[in-house]
Amino acid sequence: MVVKVIELVGTSRHNWTDAVDNAVMEASKTLEDILGVEVTNFTANIDNGHIEEYRADVKIAFQVH
Repeated sequence: MVVKVIELVGTSRHNWTDAVDNAVMEASKTLEDILGVEVTNFTANIDNGHIEEYRADVKIAFQVH
């Protein structure tokens, strides 16, 4: 088996878990056989003292055919 890993950034206005989910859902639209996800970093954009957008840097592994 050969596995390829790509890096993506998921975003959400609600929380970091949703940011990761959004990255995986978007990737699954064009990738088949996703095997796993690794979260490498969490960040957020701040506006007026409040978190405006949650960001999750992820690595998504999928099988190459």
